[in-house]
Amino acid sequence: MSLTTTATALSILIVVVIILFGCVLPIVIIWLIIRNKTNETDKRTQLAMAALEKNPNMDIEELLKKTDPKPKPRLLKEKLLRKVTWGTLTALLGLVLLGSGAWTGYVGGEDSDDLVFLAFWGCILLAVSISFFISYFVGKKMLAKEIEAEEKQLTTQA
Repeated sequence: MSLTTTATALSILIVVVIILFGCVLPIVIIWLIIRNKTNETDKRTQLAMAALEKNPNMDIEELLKKTDPKPKPRLLKEKLLRKVTWGTLTALLGLVLLGSGAWTGYVGGEDSDDLVFLAFWGCILLAVSISFFISYFVGKKMLAKEIEAEEKQLTTQA
């Protein structure tokens, strides 16, 4: 294979990956979330119908309040770890864009506008990742006492 066909294959691969992760993956995630919520609603409905069959005088509203799943509050440590996760993800994506731009520029065969585009978005993603990491380290330092208090509270509850 020549260098231009390699660069073309790499460009096609990048476009396919972007389409998969940018279009298909979010649609699948939304579909899974909606399916999960629909299943939860169906289970609650079946439970209410079974309770009504056994005791028609039962207060269904109270039963549904008891079975309603309450969202668990996130701990400060979990919020900070989420920032590290997003920082790592955006850093890797930025490095991939910069690396693919550098590789494509080294191999040749691409327009300079495409290389500028890859470098621009790679730098933006790296800047976003740096902001996530700064937010994590500053938050970890400022919230150290609160995180320790939450951990003590969790150990006393268990």
